[in-house]
Amino acid sequence: MKTSTLVKVGVLSAIGYILMFISVPIPMLFPDFLKIDISDITPLIGAISLGPIYGIVISFLKNLLQFITGMSTTGGVGEFANFLIGSSFVFIASFIYSKEKDIKGLIKGLVFGIITMIIVGCLANYFIILPFYSTIMPIEAVISMGSAINPIIVDKITFILWIIAPFNLLKSSIISLITLIIYKKIKTII
Repeated sequence: MKTSTLVKVGVLSAIGYILMFISVPIPMLFPDFLKIDISDITPLIGAISLGPIYGIVISFLKNLLQFITGMSTTGGVGEFANFLIGSSFVFIASFIYSKEKDIKGLIKGLVFGIITMIIVGCLANYFIILPFYSTIMPIEAVISMGSAINPIIVDKITFILWIIAPFNLLKSSIISLITLIIYKKIKTII
């Protein structure tokens, strides 16, 4: 890895780490432990500029920083989820863009990235994240948090369909919109 690439990865990872502190709960739509943050912008910008693998590395580093600095409030579960789900979005969006490097390719990549993030988010929550999270908080408590927001939620599947999927749709759409707005401005810098 060239020194300039290493510096870019480091700077984008640090900015992503800082952006993780700017998280907003949306209590009327999601339980308090699900917060919208825009930290996946930096891995996405890095992946689009440097390549998909670099985006995954940036995502890993920003989450590792969050965990090792003691800022995790979920025992690492949130950071693992952020890495796994965010990296799927970043990888697909940047991979498609790498094949078609224009605004149409970027938009197509972001749309497929959003779809991927929703699917991976649902599957990961069903098989990995919620079972792992249940070691910190009983799954029944998580489901009741969802039921308080939406009475349709009665079990893990309905929680995933009515909380996790919309959350990932909203988060990835916000990240995509911001990336579209700022990418042209910072493309030449990176």
